[in-house]
Amino acid sequence: MVTFCREKSSVRLNSHKQVRLARLLLDRSYNAPISIEDLSREVALSPYYLIRAFKRVYKQTPHQYLVGLRIARAKELLRNSDLSVTEICVAVGFESLGSFSTLFRKVAGISPSAYRVSSHPTPTPTYIPFCVCLLHGIEDQPDL
Repeated sequence: MVTFCREKSSVRLNSHKQVRLARLLLDRSYNAPISIEDLSREVALSPYYLIRAFKRVYKQTPHQYLVGLRIARAKELLRNSDLSVTEICVAVGFESLGSFSTLFRKVAGISPSAYRVSSHPTPTPTYIPFCVCLLHGIEDQPDL
Protein backbone atom coordinates (compact mmCIF):
# COMPACT_ATOMS: atom_id res chain seq x y z
CA MET A 1 0.00 0.00 0.00
CA VAL A 2 2.88 2.41 0.69
CA THR A 3 4.25 1.70 -2.78
CA PHE A 4 0.91 2.64 -4.30
CA CYS A 5 0.94 6.00 -2.50
CA ARG A 6 4.45 6.75 -3.73
CA GLU A 7 3.49 5.89 -7.30
CA LYS A 8 0.42 8.09 -7.06
CA SER A 9 2.42 11.08 -5.77
CA SER A 10 5.14 10.61 -8.40
CA VAL A 11 2.50 10.57 -11.13
CA ARG A 12 1.02 13.75 -9.71
CA LEU A 13 4.48 15.33 -9.58
CA ASN A 14 5.18 14.32 -13.15
CA SER A 15 1.89 15.76 -14.41
CA HIS A 16 2.68 18.99 -12.54
CA LYS A 17 6.08 19.09 -14.24
CA GLN A 18 4.38 18.45 -17.57
CA VAL A 19 1.97 21.35 -16.99
CA ARG A 20 4.91 23.63 -16.10
CA LEU A 21 6.64 22.44 -19.28
CA ALA A 22 3.50 23.31 -21.27
CA ARG A 23 3.60 26.83 -19.85
CA LEU A 24 7.30 27.13 -20.63
CA LEU A 25 6.66 26.01 -24.21
CA LEU A 26 3.89 28.60 -24.55
CA ASP A 27 6.20 31.28 -23.13
CA ARG A 28 8.93 30.39 -25.60
CA SER A 29 6.77 30.01 -28.71
CA TYR A 30 3.84 32.37 -28.14
CA ASN A 31 4.35 33.91 -31.57
CA ALA A 32 4.12 30.60 -33.46
CA PRO A 33 0.90 28.81 -34.33
CA ILE A 34 0.36 26.08 -31.75
CA SER A 35 -2.69 23.92 -31.15
CA ILE A 36 -3.68 22.15 -27.97
CA GLU A 37 -2.96 18.89 -29.78
CA ASP A 38 0.61 20.01 -30.56
CA LEU A 39 1.15 21.21 -27.01
CA SER A 40 -0.28 18.07 -25.44
CA ARG A 41 1.87 15.89 -27.69
CA GLU A 42 4.99 17.82 -26.60
CA VAL A 43 4.26 17.30 -22.89
CA ALA A 44 2.89 13.74 -23.25
CA LEU A 45 -0.56 14.42 -21.81
CA SER A 46 -3.96 14.05 -23.44
CA PRO A 47 -5.38 17.37 -24.66
CA TYR A 48 -8.34 17.22 -22.28
CA TYR A 49 -6.21 16.34 -19.25
CA LEU A 50 -3.73 19.10 -20.12
CA ILE A 51 -6.51 21.69 -20.27
CA ARG A 52 -7.97 20.57 -16.92
CA ALA A 53 -4.57 20.36 -15.20
CA PHE A 54 -3.37 23.69 -16.63
CA LYS A 55 -6.56 25.39 -15.48
CA ARG A 56 -6.24 23.86 -12.01
CA VAL A 57 -2.65 25.12 -11.66
CA TYR A 58 -2.80 28.51 -13.47
CA LYS A 59 -6.54 29.36 -13.14
CA GLN A 60 -6.89 29.67 -16.93
CA THR A 61 -6.77 27.39 -19.94
CA PRO A 62 -3.67 27.15 -22.13
CA HIS A 63 -5.52 29.12 -24.83
CA GLN A 64 -6.43 31.91 -22.41
CA TYR A 65 -2.83 32.01 -21.19
CA LEU A 66 -1.51 32.15 -24.77
CA VAL A 67 -3.87 34.97 -25.75
CA GLY A 68 -2.81 36.89 -22.63
CA LEU A 69 0.87 36.47 -23.54
CA ARG A 70 0.25 37.64 -27.08
CA ILE A 71 -1.76 40.68 -26.01
CA ALA A 72 0.85 41.64 -23.38
CA ARG A 73 3.62 41.45 -26.00
CA ALA A 74 1.47 43.42 -28.45
CA LYS A 75 1.00 46.15 -25.84
CA GLU A 76 4.75 46.29 -25.32
CA LEU A 77 5.37 46.58 -29.07
CA LEU A 78 2.66 49.22 -29.46
CA ARG A 79 4.30 51.29 -26.72
CA ASN A 80 7.92 50.83 -27.75
CA SER A 81 8.11 50.30 -31.51
CA ASP A 82 7.16 51.92 -34.77
CA LEU A 83 5.79 48.70 -36.27
CA SER A 84 2.34 48.93 -37.82
CA VAL A 85 -0.59 47.27 -36.08
CA THR A 86 -0.62 44.62 -38.82
CA GLU A 87 3.09 43.89 -38.34
CA ILE A 88 2.56 43.60 -34.57
CA CYS A 89 -0.40 41.31 -35.13
CA VAL A 90 1.77 38.92 -37.13
CA ALA A 91 4.80 39.33 -34.83
CA VAL A 92 2.87 38.16 -31.76
CA GLY A 93 1.35 35.14 -33.50
CA PHE A 94 -2.11 36.17 -34.65
CA GLU A 95 -3.08 35.09 -38.15
CA SER A 96 -5.95 37.55 -38.57
CA LEU A 97 -5.90 41.29 -37.97
CA GLY A 98 -9.63 41.16 -37.24
CA SER A 99 -9.30 38.56 -34.48
CA PHE A 100 -6.28 40.38 -33.06
CA SER A 101 -8.14 43.70 -32.93
CA THR A 102 -11.24 42.10 -31.42
CA LEU A 103 -9.28 40.26 -28.71
CA PHE A 104 -7.12 43.30 -28.02
CA ARG A 105 -10.20 45.50 -27.56
CA LYS A 106 -11.79 42.86 -25.31
CA VAL A 107 -8.69 42.66 -23.07
CA ALA A 108 -7.46 46.28 -23.14
CA GLY A 109 -10.79 48.05 -23.54
CA ILE A 110 -9.59 50.06 -26.54
CA SER A 111 -8.34 49.36 -30.06
CA PRO A 112 -4.64 48.73 -30.72
CA SER A 113 -4.31 52.10 -32.51
CA ALA A 114 -5.97 53.98 -29.65
CA TYR A 115 -3.75 52.12 -27.18
CA ARG A 116 -0.64 53.25 -29.06
CA VAL A 117 -1.78 56.89 -29.03
CA SER A 118 -2.67 56.86 -25.33
CA SER A 119 0.37 54.99 -24.03
CA HIS A 120 3.93 56.11 -23.37
CA PRO A 121 7.13 54.11 -23.92
CA THR A 122 7.98 51.85 -21.02
CA PRO A 123 11.27 52.69 -19.30
CA THR A 124 13.56 49.72 -18.83
CA PRO A 125 13.68 48.92 -15.10
CA THR A 126 17.04 48.63 -13.44
CA TYR A 127 17.90 45.07 -12.45
CA ILE A 128 18.76 44.57 -8.80
CA PRO A 129 20.02 41.09 -7.87
CA PHE A 130 17.95 39.31 -5.23
CA CYS A 131 20.94 38.93 -2.90
CA VAL A 132 21.45 42.71 -2.93
CA CYS A 133 17.75 43.25 -2.16
CA LEU A 134 18.05 40.93 0.83
CA LEU A 135 21.27 42.55 2.00
CA HIS A 136 19.78 46.06 1.95
CA GLY A 137 16.27 45.15 3.06
CA ILE A 138 14.63 46.07 -0.24
CA GLU A 139 11.27 44.28 -0.26
CA ASP A 140 9.31 45.72 -3.17
CA GLN A 141 10.24 47.71 -6.21
CA PRO A 142 8.21 50.90 -6.71
CA ASP A 143 5.75 50.94 -9.60
CA LEU A 144 7.15 52.66 -12.65
